[in-house]
Order: sequence, then C-alpha cells, then structure tokens
Amino acid sequence: MKGSGMKSPLVPEASVHGIDRMIRNVETGRFERSLSGLTAVGALVTAAEIYFEHDKASFGNKLMWIPVALGPVGAAAGIAGVFSKRMAKTALPLASAAIVANGLQGTYLHARGIAQKPGGFSNLVYNMEMGPPLLAPLLVTLVGGMGLLAAALRREK
Repeated sequence: MKGSGMKSPLVPEASVHGIDRMIRNVETGRFERSLSGLTAVGALVTAAEIYFEHDKASFGNKLMWIPVALGPVGAAAGIAGVFSKRMAKTALPLASAAIVANGLQGTYLHARGIAQKPGGFSNLVYNMEMGPPLLAPLLVTLVGGMGLLAAALRREK
C-alpha cells in the first residue's frame, strides 16, 4: 500500500469523506441505503417507460398493467429502505421479488408475442423489431435484482 496513493484500511472512518466514503461502503458491502434509493429511482423510470410502451399497444392484455403498477410499489419500498433498516429487510425484498417475477413473466409473454407474429421465430430479426421487445422485461428484472441485492447488503453508517 505504501507509495500507491491508496489509504490504508486501518484509517479511521472519520477521516474518509465524500466519494472515498462511498467507495469504502461499496468495498465493505455497506451499500444498502444507496442501492435502495437507486432501486426506487429505477422502478419509477422503468414503470414510466413501460406505461408509454404498453400504451402504444393500447394495453391489449390486462397483464400489461402489472409492471406499471409494480413501479410505484418498488419505488415506495426503495424509499422506505433508505430511511428504515426494517423496511430494507422486509418490504424491499418482497417488492423486488415481485418485480423480478413479473420481469421474467414479461420475458416469456414477449417471446410468446414474437412467436405469434407471422413467421414466428424463423423470422426473428423482423419480428423482434416489429413485435414486443424481447429483452425489455429483463431491464425490469434488473431493477428488482438491485432491490434484492440492497436487502442482502449491510447498511451504511
């Protein structure tokens, strides 16, 4: 460590500020509050995007409303996880698990939608461009995964 410009891990926490504190929190697995907040933001952004995309399809299937409804639920759980360790360990993983399950369900439903287009998977490139986006629901799954990871991490001080 000497001469490398890096601080020793034995440096007291009080002398670490700003970005160095954030990096130390990530390195030591203390990223729960930050990741809870990122989950909240991600849930709202993806829910808004899903709303606009599903609105283009006139919400032709009632299941299209589920990821839109889960967005505010994930956001509320993420915000609660920022302020309460108890919520980060209870509400956030429950909401996040529901988001992950819905994202996987959406991937299946989008694949089924592509298969139902003329030519199905044999005309994959065209049907992926013109049909439901196959990989888009996996983005929702990532947001839910962030919430699950936040719940597993230790809390920042």
